[in-house]
Amino acid sequence: MRYSRQIKPISYLKAHAADVVRELNERREPMIITQNGEARLVVQDVESYEQTQETLALLKILALGNQQIEAGRVVAAEKAFRKLRKRRSAGQ
Repeated sequence: MRYSRQIKPISYLKAHAADVVRELNERREPMIITQNGEARLVVQDVESYEQTQETLALLKILALGNQQIEAGRVVAAEKAFRKLRKRRSAGQ
């Protein structure tokens, strides 16, 4: 992915909004919008955005899991399964 081809001034976005939407949906690459020569925002299609959010959520879950392991807050799998079976039996 080459972001250098996807950098456009805000005037381009204003003048070519429909083309930008079509291009973003086809390429699935974000577009960087500049204002006064400085990067100001990133525009991307909804599907890519959702995928990014899901990836970030999974990374957060993994990071929290690693923190729990480092803090010693772990339970042996056998004990965890026994507890789950007990809960399931109590609920029936």
